Amino acid sequence: MVTTDEKDIARLLDPFMTHLGFEIEIPAPGQARVCGTVGPDHINNLGTAHGGYLYTLADSAFALASNSHGIPAVSLATHMDFLRPGLPGDRLEAIAFEEHLGYRTGVYRVEVRRGEELLAVFSGTVYRKQPK
Repeated sequence: MVTTDEKDIARLLDPFMTHLGFEIEIPAPGQARVCGTVGPDHINNLGTAHGGYLYTLADSAFALASNSHGIPAVSLATHMDFLRPGLPGDRLEAIAFEEHLGYRTGVYRVEVRRGEELLAVFSGTVYRKQPK
């Protein structure tokens, strides 16, 4: 279900993504790009981007990429490594790549970046709900 139509893109945004101001792109099946800017409500007590914000950015890209084939996919497991902090005002992007697509499962890698700088790496596995 790759789409460039603005109505279709808006339909894919869930309420939480919309609340956070995320922008999305699905360039091809199994891929997704989600962008967001770290705002004052997205930081932790250390003054850096909250881990939950980075995770949500990556998880959103994961969800969009894994559901881009038109078959509903739900998360089975995820893991995230935080490498560098995001800072207030940073424009971040999460880029999801499909590593494996099987009949019942899919595996995805998501990189969270600030420009060329890698901030976090996310991996996730989905269960694909095949029609009966």
